[in-house]
Amino acid sequence: MYTLYYIAGIAVIVSFFTNKEKTFKGLKIGWKKFSKILGTYLKLLIILSFILLISDRFIINYLGGQAPFIGMIMGLIIGSITMMPGFIAYPLAGILISKGVNYMVVAAFITTLMLVGVATYPVEKEYFGIKATIWRNIAGLIISALIAIATGILYGEVLI
Repeated sequence: MYTLYYIAGIAVIVSFFTNKEKTFKGLKIGWKKFSKILGTYLKLLIILSFILLISDRFIINYLGGQAPFIGMIMGLIIGSITMMPGFIAYPLAGILISKGVNYMVVAAFITTLMLVGVATYPVEKEYFGIKATIWRNIAGLIISALIAIATGILYGEVLI
């Protein structure tokens, strides 16, 4: 990661010696753009800080002990408000399954984790607009519910 910083720093130094005026102009434009989005990213960091307080045990307790549809709804809700990268989420899915959580509930949790972004809403609305962000999250929630139900049917956890 630091390599990219070094490369960027060297590029700025080379640019500075090539053309001081353009370098300062570029840095000024970059700073203005950065300061414009800084507030949004700070909101996102604050939200994520609170979300990281949700422990794996909490998730397992609320997803594992209910009837399949109640567990699915809990999975949809918790997955929507939780944010974690895929390389953590997929092993967590294995842990949930090993703890006895239904496949349907795990599918609901993992798909909403990847498709629905309540935590990223402040950033998304800045770039996509409120309407597009809300529609994207609603579509992700519906798709996640359908995937969870299909998974429940395929694994025999839900009877048609």
